[in-house]
Amino acid sequence: MRLGAAPAAGELDPAERMPADELRALQLERLRWTLRHAYANVPFYRRKFDAAGLSPADCRSLEDLAAFPVTTKDDLRENYPTGMFAVPPAELRRIHASSGTTGQPTVVGYTQPDLDTWSGLMARSIRAAGGRPGDMVHVAYGYGLFTGGLGAHYGAERLGCTVIPASGGMTGRQVRLIGDLRPRVIMVTPTYMLTILDEFDRAGVDARASSLEIGIFGAEPWTEEMRAELEERAGLHAVDIYGLSEVMGPGVAVECVESKDGLTVWEDHFYPELIDPLSGAPAAAGERGEILFTSLTKQAMPLVLDHVGVRVQVAVGDPDTIERSAGKMRRVVDQRDR
Repeated sequence: MRLGAAPAAGELDPAERMPADELRALQLERLRWTLRHAYANVPFYRRKFDAAGLSPADCRSLEDLAAFPVTTKDDLRENYPTGMFAVPPAELRRIHASSGTTGQPTVVGYTQPDLDTWSGLMARSIRAAGGRPGDMVHVAYGYGLFTGGLGAHYGAERLGCTVIPASGGMTGRQVRLIGDLRPRVIMVTPTYMLTILDEFDRAGVDARASSLEIGIFGAEPWTEEMRAELEERAGLHAVDIYGLSEVMGPGVAVECVESKDGLTVWEDHFYPELIDPLSGAPAAAGERGEILFTSLTKQAMPLVLDHVGVRVQVAVGDPDTIERSAGKMRRVVDQRDR
């Protein structure tokens, strides 16, 4: 597999280089804040914690989180549209929503600090995937209630890139914009990238000769076989990015272009827990299972042990290269709703 160049260690955010013991201490501090914030401001969590005989003060270590009740997709649906919000409407700055492909959509709110965090994590993700300040980034994710387009857009701007907000559709125009404006990075779903490549072929244009060097692909599960096809047909590095709307959007985890061997979870903002999908018991790092995320810094909509059926091949552990201390999860193989 062809690999890309890593950023210099000095270009990383300080949190990416944090020693493991400091990261764990930060996670615990932020986790305890999240539990207090959720309990005080979200009636759903107050009822759930009380029913389990737990209070935020019972979380004295990261391991204690496993005793707290999970948040299911049904919980989110039953509290539609804004029952999971922890701040008054006047403090919100944006609303997004999931696709609702398996039922009621999930409405997600963001305060200004939430949006700032999201942009920062997307900038971190784009850099890890191979983007650099000064790059031109072609965003062909959809804009609107879906988190992909705006998440990519503001993250690229935060990194210091120029954004082409192409959105989805009008595939012929996508090819023309890539040819005329010569972006180095494209952010799009992998299946739509294959459609764009088909349009290159129809136009008689060699996609491998285009300016594209980095493709950041997400919003749907994809395979190593698709990676090989994308890299062969487009002549770029195909890198995976992961997120789900209720946790934040894209930028929860991303592959690093210099390794392409799993998605680095930004554990200073999201605490991952792996469970056996049948028993619900904690699973060891390295096993296949379902991953639960607890937000550590979200103000508008904190989530505790978000359980939405995200299955991964390997999760939690296996620290990244170039001095990053966060763990990785392998490719997502199934996700019921985004």
